[in-house]
Amino acid sequence: MNLQDQIDLTNVPKHIAIIMDGNGRWAKKQGQERLYGHSFGVDSVRATLTACKNIGIKFVTMYAFSTENWSRPQDEVEGLMDLLVYTIANEVNELNAQNVRLLSIGDTDGLPEDCQNELFNAIESTKNNTGVNLVIALNYSSRWEIAETFKELATQVKEGNLDISAITPELISATLSTKNIPDPELLIRTSGEHRLSNFLLWQAAYSEFHFTPVLWPDFREEDLYKAVLDYQSRERRFGMVSEQL
Repeated sequence: MNLQDQIDLTNVPKHIAIIMDGNGRWAKKQGQERLYGHSFGVDSVRATLTACKNIGIKFVTMYAFSTENWSRPQDEVEGLMDLLVYTIANEVNELNAQNVRLLSIGDTDGLPEDCQNELFNAIESTKNNTGVNLVIALNYSSRWEIAETFKELATQVKEGNLDISAITPELISATLSTKNIPDPELLIRTSGEHRLSNFLLWQAAYSEFHFTPVLWPDFREEDLYKAVLDYQSRERRFGMVSEQL
């Protein structure tokens, strides 16, 4: 029995979040510059979307560019921005063919104008698709997102439109950039690293974590299925004991 057939389709995560790590190390193994690895990572995105479609996962959020990534060497950052523009522009037809809806989270106003334009056009072009929702985290950090949320709530309190006692975890969740997206039940990080790197800190409070040594450009459908099977082997208690489930 192959890995896909082993998956219980009644117990798949609705939302998977992925930290796509290892592009630079993969490129180095090929004797290439880091950007070479990022370009091959696009194939892994396609494979992941196919796997999600096959087993009924509705949301997949991918950490494409963090606010901290601006501190990388300038030529790599410029290359990444060019790659983002090229990839988004060239993947729109494929996204539509696969019925994928594109969304984004992060401070997109801080991206180069051509990147913003391609992103907006792709989101607009795919907005009526009803298959997998691909959420791209661009110029994103969780601490930035949480700070922006607190600023918004503080402004509402200051203007008299919100009582401070009404600020609850549920209201905070409903004010985050992911307000229309369910929290991820499963968070995957590739390349063997074991940290969240400022990604979905609030939303991942009850996520199951799956760490794989596979470098992102090598990540394929079978790797996604392994992560889901790992998820299904766990007991999600949410503070309760086993006997209460």
